[in-house]
Amino acid sequence: MKLAIQHSCADFDSYRAARVKSLFNCESGANFNLDVDLPVEDGGWRIGVIVGPSGTGKTSLGRALWGAEALWQPTWPADHPLVDAIAPAGDFNDVTGALAAVGLGSVPTWLRPHGVLSNGERFRADLARLVVEVPPRVVVDEFSSVVDRQVARIGALAFAKAWRRAAAGSGAQCVLLSCHYDILDWLQPDWILDTAAATFERAEAGRYLRRRPRIDVDIWRTDWRHWHLFEPHHYLKMPRMIAATNYVATVDGQLVAHLAVSTRPGLVEARACRLVVMPEWQGAGVGMRFLNAICSAWLRGENRYGMPMPTLFHTSHPGLAAALRRDPAWTQVSGGLVGDSKARSQASMQASAARNSAACVTGTGYGGHFRAVQGFRYLGEPACAS
Repeated sequence: MKLAIQHSCADFDSYRAARVKSLFNCESGANFNLDVDLPVEDGGWRIGVIVGPSGTGKTSLGRALWGAEALWQPTWPADHPLVDAIAPAGDFNDVTGALAAVGLGSVPTWLRPHGVLSNGERFRADLARLVVEVPPRVVVDEFSSVVDRQVARIGALAFAKAWRRAAAGSGAQCVLLSCHYDILDWLQPDWILDTAAATFERAEAGRYLRRRPRIDVDIWRTDWRHWHLFEPHHYLKMPRMIAATNYVATVDGQLVAHLAVSTRPGLVEARACRLVVMPEWQGAGVGMRFLNAICSAWLRGENRYGMPMPTLFHTSHPGLAAALRRDPAWTQVSGGLVGDSKARSQASMQASAARNSAACVTGTGYGGHFRAVQGFRYLGEPACAS
């Protein structure tokens, strides 16, 4: 595919314009010409990137590739939260799954309109909508330009995974235009056009041009001292678990994820809760690996009790529930559409207190909510076939 870009404007002859031409030996700034041979007519790729400094023709090439109508320029309603604004007639699980997949997993954010979000949240919301709508051919200009580089890199990784999964059946193609080179390894695009170096690279079928950077995660056993930093990003407001062992994950000393683990009566099983991944790390796959590493340690007896225990984990988060169902180390054990009876819970707690000649310290029970809670048990990685 040959693309020819030709732009022109008036050749000004004012005093200052003439002086600039004389000082810098520049005859004119009125014309911009760019000819590119872009061999991407086939359908054997999903993500392409045009990268280079500002003013090197990226946007013009994006327009020339499939026409101006292919440029991704979503409009958002000012009076609807994200969860209503994305695919209003679509499936609820597709919307929440896309939000989680691109790293916008903070549930309170789903309940806010696009206009009040931070730049990083808007960036991910735009990508979530793109993943849900999956246009057959789309060009995204200024990809990651308005966010800090940490959010940009992890956001690029999350989007690439989500787009490839969403476009697998339709063969949709996406071209990203960016002036930042640091996202290329995280995106692992099928081809790269560098407008500064005037080079084109394309991966062989079934391979990637770049190796995705390694993320080294350190896991620390601790207490609730770090919870106040994670709590604003948890979708439930609940009291702290009794007798819990807390864990945090760090990358280069930066807090990334949190999990608390306690035991069920009789020390027959562990119960993990309060899994939170910091927003700037959501979508990188850190949360599931962190959860699995801790549950695997408990299954081996690496806990303060020295007893091997499977781990039970409950969640209402659609994206996390879907990830747990895909993971062969987990099996689903329950799925309630609403919470248990609060009255029955209260009666049970009062009866237990009476049997132990103790006062019931709570005036109410647990349950009574309308959250669809799903339960999973960690069984460990399946044994390799010999």
